[in-house]
Amino acid sequence: MSIQHALLTSLLEKPSTGSGLARRFDRSIGYFWRATHQQIYRELGRMVRAGWIMAELEKGGGRRARKVYHVLPDGRRELERWVAETGGEAEANQVFMVKVRAEAAVGTGALGRELRRQVRLRRERLDLYRQIERRDFSASEMSRAQQLQHAVLRCGILAEETWLEWAEEVAPLLDGGLGEQGRGRPAPEAGAGHVSGGSGA
Repeated sequence: MSIQHALLTSLLEKPSTGSGLARRFDRSIGYFWRATHQQIYRELGRMVRAGWIMAELEKGGGRRARKVYHVLPDGRRELERWVAETGGEAEANQVFMVKVRAEAAVGTGALGRELRRQVRLRRERLDLYRQIERRDFSASEMSRAQQLQHAVLRCGILAEETWLEWAEEVAPLLDGGLGEQGRGRPAPEAGAGHVSGGSGA
């Protein structure tokens, strides 16, 4: 993801001055995707030159009127294209969260397909983590080093379980949910989340 897509999302939500956008970015999308104020201003200039956004003087601003940035049709189309674009093997959480925010702004309905793909990949990863756990950490007694190694693996398992639970909650809002593919999950293991019982894809 480029920072430009995150900025397009913010500007579609609310046209802003550069300083206002930087403050809003820090309090919202900035939690998922970090950018300095200097970087934001630099990217705004590039987006103006690309024809994705325009800057107009703030009404009633007098001689010190500030520029207010608005998204143009080409900018909206670029954001729609990016939302529908297939991510990496397992797209980073930060990128996918910004895509969800962008979907709220453009409403393409295209992100549901990518969610289904990410769910499949994450179930496969979770299944692999559990196989490793059964293979390497099933002894009743483990050394301190083994316990620490297991703790790292458990962090990965819990992260995938949590993401899959979140995906189940958001699925109905994206392209009609996960459909039959999402409903065909095996029964969860003892103490596991509802969507985390192996690959199930």
